[in-house]
Amino acid sequence: MLSPMSSRTLLVQPLTQQAFAPYGDVLGGEVASGLFINGGTSEKIALGDPALTGQDGEPSLNLYRARANPLPFTAVELERHCIGSQSFIPLAGVPFVVIVALGDPSTDGKTPLESSIAAFWIDGSCGVTFKPATWHHPLLSQRDGDYVVLERRGSLVDCEIQSLKQPVEVRRA
Repeated sequence: MLSPMSSRTLLVQPLTQQAFAPYGDVLGGEVASGLFINGGTSEKIALGDPALTGQDGEPSLNLYRARANPLPFTAVELERHCIGSQSFIPLAGVPFVVIVALGDPSTDGKTPLESSIAAFWIDGSCGVTFKPATWHHPLLSQRDGDYVVLERRGSLVDCEIQSLKQPVEVRRA
């Protein structure tokens, strides 16, 4: 049996719409076809609408200039935003990793369900939107680079942080 301070290892899996669906939406990559517009020069593909206006919130579009935080990486805490979603969209093909978890039903979601923790490799060709209340680790860029982040801004701060009972070491397969 592992001691509470020892970590367990989690291998990063490839990002797919189906595998990521419990945590949010994939922005790009293998999405359904859409409607050709602008004389056929563009295909407009509807994505999941972000949740940004709850409790008098408004959309906030930011540029995050991330420093590389390459794997292996040990996660000791996760955060969540209950009122709004959060989207990470890499610029210039910057790869990143997302670590996500569902809420633990025994605590009404107030802590991460550690058995649901998953890690996904995103090659920089698409982004992700976390559903409201999805536990996740802050941005883990795999090299220095810029990201467009769409999130909720409001007078009520929407960020909860919880320590993990058991740290998780995330590695590439």
